[in-house]
Amino acid sequence: MTIGETRPPFSGPRDPGDAWAVGPDGTRMWGRFGSAGLLVVDPSRGVLMQHRALWSHFGGTWGIPGGARHEGEAAIDAALRESHEEAGVPADALEPLFTQVLDLGFWTYTTAVAWTTRAFEPAIADAESLALSWIPVEGVQDLPLHPRFAEAWPELKAMICRRPVLIVDAANVVGARPDGWWRDRPGAAARLLAELEQTVSAGLPAGLLGLDAHTAWPDVVVVLEGEATAAGPPDRAAGTPRLDVVQAAGSGDDEIVARVRALRADDGAAPVTVATSDRGLRGRVAELGARSIGAGALREVLDRGSLS
Repeated sequence: MTIGETRPPFSGPRDPGDAWAVGPDGTRMWGRFGSAGLLVVDPSRGVLMQHRALWSHFGGTWGIPGGARHEGEAAIDAALRESHEEAGVPADALEPLFTQVLDLGFWTYTTAVAWTTRAFEPAIADAESLALSWIPVEGVQDLPLHPRFAEAWPELKAMICRRPVLIVDAANVVGARPDGWWRDRPGAAARLLAELEQTVSAGLPAGLLGLDAHTAWPDVVVVLEGEATAAGPPDRAAGTPRLDVVQAAGSGDDEIVARVRALRADDGAAPVTVATSDRGLRGRVAELGARSIGAGALREVLDRGSLS
């Protein structure tokens, strides 16, 4: 289902969220606690699109699977649940990329974008779809799209094929807080890695990475230098595969610059953000087309913990 959806037929117990949200001017939107939809991107087949049932609002147009959030349910969980209920999308075949939120004050719609980690075929599982198809990215605009999805598509298209990268100057971020880190540099680095793993797994504020979105799941590269390299990489079985720990053989700044240069060398390069308050390093990476944020900005996110 999509923004402003007509209520679907129900065949079982209803969640309290399966109800209309009513705005101050009487506008009604489906989903008492908001709604969410899932845009699945497969690198070889394009995006998964839903040909919407004729009885629905703007029936016969194309959009993405989705529907009302349940009470207390996170938006991304709702998007995954609805896509499974409507299209048989397996959650274990996906990894999140970012979410965007349309906030009307009294109601929200969250578009969750995810990449496939393995191939699967969708299957119509309820009355909400006429068809489900993988559509090449360049062919989406040629479909008769649901008007709200058509409005969102140009911006989504520009973001769905590139995962952002966050490179962390560990020494600078650790040194941003005078908590006695100098007495145990490996221990301080290990604590930073643990904080990053927890927060990155839940998603980072997209604005931190310069993205016009709500939450993002970037690739994270943490550069350790000197004594801190003894912290070593985290247990990959327990950690997020999106966090890579680099033990610099020499200068951490030089290693960071080399990483930025390699990432920015490719056509269609992913957006790169470096977390450091070192002015010299920030200037060097800016010359290579990367943006930077201060160590304090990242520290604030880590201290606040994961987003709800």
